[in-house]
Amino acid sequence: MSNKGKVLVAMSGGIDSTVTAMLMHEAGYEVIGITMKTWDYASSGGSKKETGCCSLDSINDAREVSVEMGFHHFILDIREEFGDYVIDDFVDEYIAGRTPNPCILCNTHIKWSSLLKRADAMDCEFIATGHYAKINHTDGRYHITRAKDLNKDQSYVLWGLSQECMSRSIFPLADYTKPEIRQMAANRGYEALAKKAESYEICFVPDNDYRGFLKRRVPGLEDRVAGGMFVDQHGNIIGKHDGYPFYTIGQRKGLGGGFKTPKYVTEIRPDDNVVVLGEADDLLRNGMIVSEVNMQKYQSIDNATEVRTMVRYNDPGVMAQLYTQGSDQMKVEFLANVRGIAPGQSAVFYEGDDVIGGGRIYSSL
Repeated sequence: MSNKGKVLVAMSGGIDSTVTAMLMHEAGYEVIGITMKTWDYASSGGSKKETGCCSLDSINDAREVSVEMGFHHFILDIREEFGDYVIDDFVDEYIAGRTPNPCILCNTHIKWSSLLKRADAMDCEFIATGHYAKINHTDGRYHITRAKDLNKDQSYVLWGLSQECMSRSIFPLADYTKPEIRQMAANRGYEALAKKAESYEICFVPDNDYRGFLKRRVPGLEDRVAGGMFVDQHGNIIGKHDGYPFYTIGQRKGLGGGFKTPKYVTEIRPDDNVVVLGEADDLLRNGMIVSEVNMQKYQSIDNATEVRTMVRYNDPGVMAQLYTQGSDQMKVEFLANVRGIAPGQSAVFYEGDDVIGGGRIYSSL
């Protein structure tokens, strides 16, 4: 029995989660590895071989490392729960004319819940993952802080974690850079793992063809939304499109030809199957409404609190003032206009490197 306690480590088979398990093991924790099976890509009818965290190869890689290091490894099948929640939300958001971020939803609502339930069943005090972020505890509250490696920092995708989740989570990679993690793997004899490429695909759309996925998932969708119109900023018809769910705010490519200047998707109107096109400056917005807000560093804030706000991953952010609206909604007023606000994406609020909270973008202003 370890004097550090038992920790359940989420292992995808990739380098980050594998080194996480190594570090926890070497630190003296009693490690139990767990790999979550979220999706069978073959069932989606896609054209690309199953890859990433859900593939059989990745599961076997995680199991092999666990055996070599001498700790138990389990596979947790959450395909039904994942499909009901994450994939249904993914489809519903596109049908509503928004652009979802399923990986954030999965992390905060499915994976952490599943990990904590299994941790309790196995008497594990903690769970550990390979995220590049820090967890701090200030004035009785837990919050996420940016990692040392700003090129890999994942604080943006963790805005939805609850106080309970953070209180029991450990991120061993917080103070390391990605090259340092690769070197750790190589030093321990895992040269192939150290060179393993990273996957940036959505696990259930590994061919990156979300339009094809929607068509297969919603029979008849293509016919239902065909023949919609492109209109300009004044409502004039300037062309036909393939169906509003197949476009995203800020999109420039794939709009067809015939335009004298580059056009961008500036608005999606699902009720009348209209996609509005404009110039680059037509994407600028001075504010937004954010819903499903989860507060981290502070339980609440005063109106007109000024924070740095990120509206996409790797976004440098812009200063904005926050105004509370109800129990879980914020009105955000930017101090400088922001380009390409996409409803359905995440907005995350920072005080320095600390995450104050975040939520889903409901609409732009």
